[in-house]
Amino acid sequence: MKNSAVNKLPARYYKYALPLGTSFFMTFLVSGVATYRALGWDKKMFTTWMVSWVISWAIAAPTMYFVMPVVRRTLDRLIDQS
Repeated sequence: MKNSAVNKLPARYYKYALPLGTSFFMTFLVSGVATYRALGWDKKMFTTWMVSWVISWAIAAPTMYFVMPVVRRTLDRLIDQS
């Protein structure tokens, strides 16, 4: 019997979901701050922010997908796990 009303993704999708989710939120915040600092807060800012976010996410998502395993391996060598 299932306890959750929402079906969860299988564990094998974790390696795809983590970089996609991380890049989604980070580019959302960073492009929002950068756009706000450049334009201030008005209606044009929102449209510009969303365009900036989509462009930056399209670059960040594949980058995170390929870079995250390299960073993980590097940190495994640098950090004592005992």
